[in-house]
Amino acid sequence: MTAMEVGAGAPKRSFQEVWVVSIGHALTHWYPATFYLLLPLIGSELGLSYTEIGSILTFQFAAGAIANIPGGIFVDTVGRKGLLMAVSLFWVGFPYLVMGFSHVYWMMLACAAMVGVGNNLWHPTAIPWLAGRFPERKGLVMSFHSMGANVGDALAPLAVGALLTILSWRDVVLINVVPGVVMSVLILVYIGRRSNEKGAAPAAAKKPAGGSAQRLGAFASLLTDRAVVTLSVGSTFRTMTQSALLTFLPVYLARDMGYSPLWIGMCMFALQAAGFAAAPIAGHLSDTIGRRQIVTSSMTMTALILLAMIFAGGTIWFVVLVAVLGFFLFAVRAVLQAWLLDATPPDLAGSAIGILFGAQAAGAAIGPICAGLLADRYGIMAAFYFLAATIVVANLMIFVTPSGLMRGR
Repeated sequence: MTAMEVGAGAPKRSFQEVWVVSIGHALTHWYPATFYLLLPLIGSELGLSYTEIGSILTFQFAAGAIANIPGGIFVDTVGRKGLLMAVSLFWVGFPYLVMGFSHVYWMMLACAAMVGVGNNLWHPTAIPWLAGRFPERKGLVMSFHSMGANVGDALAPLAVGALLTILSWRDVVLINVVPGVVMSVLILVYIGRRSNEKGAAPAAAKKPAGGSAQRLGAFASLLTDRAVVTLSVGSTFRTMTQSALLTFLPVYLARDMGYSPLWIGMCMFALQAAGFAAAPIAGHLSDTIGRRQIVTSSMTMTALILLAMIFAGGTIWFVVLVAVLGFFLFAVRAVLQAWLLDATPPDLAGSAIGILFGAQAAGAAIGPICAGLLADRYGIMAAFYFLAATIVVANLMIFVTPSGLMRGR
């Protein structure tokens, strides 16, 4: 009822604010996407094994998993959305700057953990803020926000791959910190101005009422909600697929197929560009025909394409399938977020997103290290079998997610 009242009473809003927040989201993904391309160079310079390369990403996502749930509660309690988005964006970029001065493995792990904490403050802040301002178009708005992620993930490897032809990886991370600082200031000013406008603070954006005990009790109810649990577990396995793929696809292209950083960047661009194209299509369709249909079909196609990639290894078809994979793998991110928010009270939206992204961060932490262990023992193609298995498990969880909370779909 609260969500319906908010939707009925909210003024007509410009999509300009969606674009601004989505650009900020793009930069939170720009930095990790840059790092995926730098990992083969860092691994070679420091003499790291597949397992050690995977462990750097594991530290990043494990820190995010630990920080996500308290971060979501913190966001719901504080309610300062513009400030928190700006802090998150700065916190993501700064540790990569520190990495540029590091020459030891343990410092890479420490910086990666800092990135995990900062990056996962963004989602429980930005996603509920947007959903609260566009309550009847959650799927579409979440898809535009997700497109921001795809833009950052796509353009970063392309730009960095070109820069690495003339600069060292350490020079690149020093230059890379500038756009994050600029966008942090813009987000702080823009969101602050929007929050001060008359009628601009919907229920999801206001600082919630109630004492700590009441809020903890409400949060505990989310942990026993079947839709929240099954969506979070399914997202865990889907993110295991994504994080392991993004970690070892550049390594495979560099070590086994002999691609240069520029060509690797172009392959990663193709992967993310396909996801960019898929996001608004999936978001709109999920608003009209239902969340479940979009999620299950996309995950099924992801598993089939991963199996095809295994048989196409070492050929040009492997690269072609990378782009097709991106279309289906990244299409469901926004749909899962919209589905979760359908089942969550607006005043607990930040906490629910914290649970979802905490679960995803746990999957992202487990994925690279498991894939790395398999690659060291059985060869790198074993990692791709692992990816196919995890996306199948993710799809199975969707089948047991209740459908009654999806507005009858």
